[in-house]
Amino acid sequence: MTAGFQKKPAANASFLARFVEWLDVEKGYSLHTMTNYRRDIEDFFAFTAASPDLASLDPQLARSYVYHLNARCKSSSVARKLSALRTFFRFLLREKIVAADPFAAVSTPKQGKYIPVFLTVDEMFSLLEAPAAGDAFAMRDRAMLELLYATGMRVAELAGLNLDRVDFQTGMVRITGKGNKERLVPTGDPALDMINRYLPQRTELMAGRVKRGLPPERDALFLNGRGGRLTPRSIERLVSFYAQRAGIAAQVTPHALRHSFATHLLEMGADLRSVQELLGHASLSTTQRYTHLTIDHLMAVYDAAHPKARRK
Repeated sequence: MTAGFQKKPAANASFLARFVEWLDVEKGYSLHTMTNYRRDIEDFFAFTAASPDLASLDPQLARSYVYHLNARCKSSSVARKLSALRTFFRFLLREKIVAADPFAAVSTPKQGKYIPVFLTVDEMFSLLEAPAAGDAFAMRDRAMLELLYATGMRVAELAGLNLDRVDFQTGMVRITGKGNKERLVPTGDPALDMINRYLPQRTELMAGRVKRGLPPERDALFLNGRGGRLTPRSIERLVSFYAQRAGIAAQVTPHALRHSFATHLLEMGADLRSVQELLGHASLSTTQRYTHLTIDHLMAVYDAAHPKARRK
């Protein structure tokens, strides 16, 4: 093995560390995204172990890697890995570490149409009512469900939400989304009422944490039984638990509540641009995935109500 080959792993690790720091400090990416990007790039490093250094990589090797991925991964996973690598090489170009991006000429594989999972209005109401009076955290969990549905926020946004971001007077919630971008989203009285009813328990959880000699979690809105910030994974488990209790057959995640929020707004006549702003989508095309759902809904209404509609 040559000296150049021996230096490569250490140099690549250094470049990757700088890249992740850039994602964190300058781009404001979430820990989840940064972890995925790091893993995807490390997988690429493993594939290119026989190559001298990043600057020597060519489009042919990049295409070989895509063939390798296509044989092992779903198209959505391949697209995600390519997105990570393109972002990485844009960073390397910016830092003048490489002179060209080997993935610039590599096309992203076509993906099947993604149909969002969403609940009907009746299912949504059943889910909201699933936390029962006998549950230890009924008010907290009802407040979380109401807030997810009222604002369409992502599970990571809910987990990261601080109490001071909820304005009870104006009924607005300031949400920090992807890339540390903030948006103001209105929320209804049911969600605000449930948050107010949960706050005394939040105070008790904070006090219990202090009694155990731990620093109080003063910022987080939603706390776990030990008085710490509730994690996205815990919220996912709670949503799934209450969906099963409500008798909903589909596998329900917090993202399904986000999809339900968008779908129900469009069904009730909201315009696409407004829904885009509420969801915090950077591109309108991302929001447009919901339009087919509203078209399906309109067709169902038409078929059921119009005298000349074709019926099976």
